[in-house]
Amino acid sequence: NISATFGTLRVILEGWYCFIHYSPLININSTMARTGYAKGANSGHVTQEKPRPARPASKKMVASTRTKLCRSIAREVAGLSPYERRILDMIKSGGSAADKRVYKFAKKRLGSHKRAVAKREDIKEVNAAQRARAAGA
Repeated sequence: NISATFGTLRVILEGWYCFIHYSPLININSTMARTGYAKGANSGHVTQEKPRPARPASKKMVASTRTKLCRSIAREVAGLSPYERRILDMIKSGGSAADKRVYKFAKKRLGSHKRAVAKREDIKEVNAAQRARAAGA
């Protein structure tokens, strides 16, 4: 799904918007079918495009059901690591700036913003599950 407006190309890829700048002199909405001519915009031998199989890199960062199961069993058996327990304590104790403190602590331990935010959300889910279990029991 491609639409061009005023020198910016808006590409919609699986719900994500990507803005790519291009020269408005080039007509990108036309399909670039080869003509068979040696010269010109669409020069080249006329061929039929072969559908390519999906590359393994496109499946990156998507955990399989088996991996999810293994991780859940490992979490159940081993429990939380000491720094995760400390994060859980920070979340339980709460306070006005608990999220920020948890983030800063996790970032120091894990090294990146993305990992710290993911860990914070993960431990929040663990806390919610513990509270639900306590309320049900």
